[in-house]
Amino acid sequence: FPAGTAFLAIMAILAWQQCGYWKNTTTLFNHALRVTKDNYVAHNNLGFALFNEGKIDKAIDHYNEAIRLTPNDAEPYFNRGTLWDKQGKYMLALDDFNRAVELKPDYADAYSNRGNVYSKQGNYQRAIEDYYKAGVHKPDDPEIYYNLGVVYSHLGQYQKSIDEYNKAISIKPSDSECYNNRGAAYTKIGRYRNALEDFNKAISLKPDFADARSNRAFIN
Repeated sequence: FPAGTAFLAIMAILAWQQCGYWKNTTTLFNHALRVTKDNYVAHNNLGFALFNEGKIDKAIDHYNEAIRLTPNDAEPYFNRGTLWDKQGKYMLALDDFNRAVELKPDYADAYSNRGNVYSKQGNYQRAIEDYYKAGVHKPDDPEIYYNLGVVYSHLGQYQKSIDEYNKAISIKPSDSECYNNRGAAYTKIGRYRNALEDFNKAISLKPDFADARSNRAFIN
């Protein structure tokens, strides 16, 4: 019995020590890298954690290391591409998203993010193509249809824009941005009653929605 008690006490101390490494994600994966070798999962996850903390250069270093260790894994390319996109380094982002979908042809999020980059560059046709590819592999993602709605509005194809916003709203009926944007598209084609309904809905969902209030005032 005394030996068992001593064993349990030792295990309790060790367990308490290990819990310290779970203080946050960064601490956890830093510890994983210290006690393992060539741990690409830890590098990838630590890169993600550092990115969320705003430590961009360190995040890139860990993504680079994850890619060096597993050059045929799509995820670190996707993560690094997302980081480049946030920094406005669109060509680097496109290179990484291209590689991600080459390695994983059904990678919906990579198609979607690549579409976002094309949209920011004004390359709307390529953006549309990528959003449709994303929708094939992830048909229940309202963001894809929202993004298509935005692109079609940029192109002045307002009925197509409305059609895509309809799809997004059918999946996520609580999205105030979607109602506001659809209302703006209705305004462009002179369907003011529909527009007013959408702006009212957007405001009911988000009472401090300044854009929706401004849009509603424009047609009242």
